[in-house]
Order: sequence, then structure tokens, then C-alpha cells
Amino acid sequence: MDFDDSPDEAEFRARARAWLDANAPRRGGPGDFASDTAHDDDFVKACKAWQGRLHDGGWAGVTWPVEYGGRGLGPACEQIFHDEQGAYGVSSAMFAVGIGMAGPTIIEHGTERQKARFLPALLRGDEVWCQLFSEPGAGSDLAGIGTRAERDPNGGGWVVNGQKVWTSYARHSDFGILLARTHPDRPKHRGITYFLLDMSAPGIEVRPIPQMNGSAEFNEVFLSDVRVPDDRVLGAPGEGWRVAMSTLATERGLVGTDWPGFAEVLGAARARGLDRDPVTRQRLAEVYTGEQLLRFLGYRAKTALGRGEPLGPLASSINLLFASHLKRTGDVVLSVLGADGLVRTVGGAGVDAGADRSADWVFLFLTWPCVRIASGTDEIQRNILGERALGLPPEPRVDKDVPFRDLDSRTAAP
Repeated sequence: MDFDDSPDEAEFRARARAWLDANAPRRGGPGDFASDTAHDDDFVKACKAWQGRLHDGGWAGVTWPVEYGGRGLGPACEQIFHDEQGAYGVSSAMFAVGIGMAGPTIIEHGTERQKARFLPALLRGDEVWCQLFSEPGAGSDLAGIGTRAERDPNGGGWVVNGQKVWTSYARHSDFGILLARTHPDRPKHRGITYFLLDMSAPGIEVRPIPQMNGSAEFNEVFLSDVRVPDDRVLGAPGEGWRVAMSTLATERGLVGTDWPGFAEVLGAARARGLDRDPVTRQRLAEVYTGEQLLRFLGYRAKTALGRGEPLGPLASSINLLFASHLKRTGDVVLSVLGADGLVRTVGGAGVDAGADRSADWVFLFLTWPCVRIASGTDEIQRNILGERALGLPPEPRVDKDVPFRDLDSRTAAP
């Protein structure tokens, strides 16, 4: 395990920090827009402006090949830049799907025409993307999707019908990466096609899902006779599962580092004189321990990335621990806040906008549960660890070689 940056990584970190110092506001200072976690129109505009500045400064797409506008560096450098950016009041959240998932998948599987059309606009921050994978009946079992895409009988292209859910940023998105079933006569993993969907196409309805934190980051997306041209198929028709695995490999990477840490939790306790309470001190120690475990797992991940090695089950370990750590942190914070934790306004705007940040803490407490389903539920992460790290037998899969039409009651004859 490497605890320190290599000379090249240290030089990259220094250059990144210097550029951020000159171009970004410090977190918590004037101009900080990263705390506006409600993802409203102002937040979207600020994210686009920041992505444009990253592009102009040559810091967009750190791992993208140079020929497509990136820096051509390894994942370790990308993580270093993300770590450094976490200290500033800026965010690229609106481009997590586009830059982190759609772009790399288009680079790997797209035609030259698709790359020329979509990649430059992505890096400049001109277009926001969303991920249209999960459905009401297909979340953890992603291959069970029922959204259909059929050949347009009136000409070229496809006609899509179905529903997607839990789609982050859909109402702000210009395009989406869409999985739809095109060959129901094949087993469920082998009859899916991957599309690049124009979110302004007729027949698309986006319904925000109000969340308990007051925001509506997630959305339902309904597709009714949506037409998609042939040149928006990514990869070969019916081979979308293979393309989707490329996308999911980028999603199950390192967890974010821009969450409040132990120092801020301790500060909230000290502000209320609870840092000397024995029960609170024990719980604070648990938060500190979890943060340190994540830090050392991060060293392991950084070492692997620096050597060009895949994270494999380590990514599941980090995601699983991170989810439980945030829950523990949230419980401690709300215990420390006491009655202050009952008072907040919709959208995360604090009633006490001072350094105490009570309303921000409450907003984060109500947001953190979503981490337990992001990039795969806790149960999926445990399955990955059991099978790939511990060598346990996989779960029985009686549907592996059965045509999808024989599995899906929604398409079966009455």
C-alpha cells in the first residue's frame, strides 16, 4: 500500500491545487455554490459554468484520451483532482453521468461520428446526461428490464416504450444513456440494446420525485412511442449488456470525498458543549474510526489505480463501508443537534445560516440513505464480495438461458 504520492502524482496534485486556488472559491466562503444541494436551476447553471471553466483550463476529462480532449492520465490522477476539488465550493455533480459514465462508454464503443458529436459538448459542459437504466421492476436485477425498443415499421430507427425510475437529473438533462429490450426471444442478458437518447424527443415525460430532503434530484421517465434513429445505437443491437458493463465499471469506482468529515462533526458537538459527554465521545470515536478505515481503504484503491490494476471487490468494500459510515455519522449528528435537528426549510436553506450549519446537517442526514442504493444496493455489494472475494457459491440463476418473453409476465399472453 502506497501512503504517499509518487513524484509524478505529487507534481500533479500541486498543479491542480494551484489552479483551483486561482479559479475556485473555498468551501464555505463567498461564491460557494456546492452547498446548494437542492439541484435547482441556479445550481445547474453554476455546474455548467464550472465545467466550462474546467474545460478552458485543461482540467476536464482527466482520464479521457488526449485525442478526445482529455489529459490521458490514469485513474489515480482523476481521484487526486477530485480530492483536491472537494476543498472548494464548486461542483461537477450535474456531469457525473456524462463525464464519468457516458463519455468513457462512448469512447470505448462509439463510432467516430458519435464521438465527434457528443464528446466535445460533454467536456465543455454544454450538455447534461442522465442514466436511464433502473425500472420499477428492474433495479438490482438490471437485466430484467422491460422497456421495449422495436423497429420502426414506417422507416429506419426504433420506437421505444417503457418506464424508468430513480433517474438523477433527468429533468435537467439533454441526453440519456438508455437500455431497452430489443430481442425478447433471447435470454435476458443477451437481448438488450444501448441507446443514446435525446431527452427532448416527443413522447418523453419526466416527473420529479419529491424526496424527504426537500429536493427532487430523482425522476420518473415515461417513454411513449419515442423514436430513436439508428445512429444513436451504441454498439451492436442486442449487445447492450456488454456495453452497459463498461458503464457500470466506471460507476462502481471510488466514493466521493466531498462529504463533511469528523472535524465538522466534532465542531458541532463542541458548539453545544457535548464533546465532553462520555456517550457522545464514544459515538464520536466511532465516526473517527470509520473515517480512518475509509482513508486507508482509499490508500489501497489509490495504489491499485496507480499501478493500473482494477479495483474489483475493493470498490464494493468501499461503497459498503461508506454507506454504513454515513448512516452512523448522520445518527450522531442528529443526536448532537437535538431540537435544532427538527427545524429546517425546504431545499436545504438554513434557518441559522451561520457557521453552525444545522440545516445543512439535517439536509445531509435526509440525503445519506440514497448512498445505500447508489452503484448497487448493499445486498448487491455483499453478493459481489461473497462471490469474488470470499469464493462463496453464486446465487442460483434458473433464468440464465430462458428467453425473456417466457420470463416476463408483462409481455405474456393472458
